[in-house]
Amino acid sequence: MSEHRFGSLPAHPEDEAVLAETRRQFFGRGARGLGLAALASLVGESPVGAATGKDAPAAGGLSGLPHFAPKAKRAIYLHMVGAPPQMELFDYKPKLKEWFDKDLPDSIRMGQRLTTMTSNQTRFPIAPSIFKFQQTGGNGTWVSELLPYTARMVDDIAIVRSLHTEAINHEPAITFIQTGSMVAGRPCMGAWIAYGLGSTNRDLPTFVVLNAMHTHPKANVQAISARLWSAGFLSGEYAGVALRSGGDPVLYINNPEGVPPPMRRRMLDALGELNQICYEKLGDPETRVRIEQYEMAFRMQSSVPELTDLSSEPETTYKLYGDDAKTGGTFAHSCLLARRLVERGVRFVQIYHRGWDVHGLLPEVLPSQCKDVDQGSWALVQDLKARGMLDDTVVIWGGEFGRTIYSQGKLTATDYGRDHHPRCFSLWMAGGGVKPGLVYGETDEFSYNIVKDPVHVRDFQATILHVFGIDHEKFTFKYQGLDQKLTGVEKASVVKGLLA
Repeated sequence: MSEHRFGSLPAHPEDEAVLAETRRQFFGRGARGLGLAALASLVGESPVGAATGKDAPAAGGLSGLPHFAPKAKRAIYLHMVGAPPQMELFDYKPKLKEWFDKDLPDSIRMGQRLTTMTSNQTRFPIAPSIFKFQQTGGNGTWVSELLPYTARMVDDIAIVRSLHTEAINHEPAITFIQTGSMVAGRPCMGAWIAYGLGSTNRDLPTFVVLNAMHTHPKANVQAISARLWSAGFLSGEYAGVALRSGGDPVLYINNPEGVPPPMRRRMLDALGELNQICYEKLGDPETRVRIEQYEMAFRMQSSVPELTDLSSEPETTYKLYGDDAKTGGTFAHSCLLARRLVERGVRFVQIYHRGWDVHGLLPEVLPSQCKDVDQGSWALVQDLKARGMLDDTVVIWGGEFGRTIYSQGKLTATDYGRDHHPRCFSLWMAGGGVKPGLVYGETDEFSYNIVKDPVHVRDFQATILHVFGIDHEKFTFKYQGLDQKLTGVEKASVVKGLLA
């Protein structure tokens, strides 16, 4: 073998990696090693024991967090993918009945950027909601007839009518509200909170994702992917773990046929030792994550079946959530699982429900969408409240942007659709330090522009971090030379008017 003029070539790829290591990487790796040793000293374990996850405590998170006393310990985020129309559900505009089929004034639209789906329309005819509203609760809050269960709990929730965003299409808008950026690849809110605050159950993931079914066959469904619950530039251990509604809840955690648990245990021990050798040589934190994730998967062989076995739930549970909760994959079933998850210490649960993209057939499709989620959402809040968990669990319900007051396509007295609208949309929150019985923000008479108390998506994110006791300005992660934040580099403010 020929020799390099500075000596022999490295015999192994690992040696090559060490030689190629930069000064910054070396000191970064050293810091991680010191951190691991410090953690081990605090919990009374050797560094090897902490790295392999054996007898590790249910902990983690960053030193110094929370920054101040939190009101919320956990979150359940109910994302209605496709964007519910605010004027059909929470933003009541009765005077628009007089505007049926009249053009939206240019003074209201003000040259707003439109999607290609309506930019070529010669008219923008106003389509008032065909659905009735009722006043309910102590403050006489207006809620659509499509959400009778939600109407029962207006004194428990805060309705925000003045959210706004820059994104006008679904993919960037969903990515924005979930990750703080319209460009994919950043950590989502659940991953940030898992990274900052750690876990309170070593046998279940810190962050769990559920995808609920919609029932109407004509609903316009938006595709979503694991990018929305990824950890981005954070360690992979903080990514959401998706539970399936059919078959094995989590793929590949069960032992293959013919492999008994003791054999799997021996295999994982041997694999852990090999990975530990690799970790000690290279110091790659993802190697440590790999060790921990193998161990988590092994423990989930017991914890997940117990979680998903609803036979212990009394009949009163199904009276609360409805019979749909007995069917896996329904929204009500997902809400019940979410309650069981947070009850067991899961920090963040995300439920996605698709089919809300009502470009057409709105009067036919929207009632079905609302029926899918209404009772389950109400039951979840009431269930948490009855168990004394609502005070420290924040529940969020909403989409990624709003819908236009003008009709997309043909307008009739019984049929219409609505295009995307980023200037205003509605959502509600409950528990976890959120002021109940509140309606926050106001839009103009066309539900088109915000006229009072605007809440940008970044403000919403800053507020969620705040109820967890986190100052969004101080909660950063160094990546590509920048102190990255969930709320990004532009101004974001906690919405103090929403806080209890």
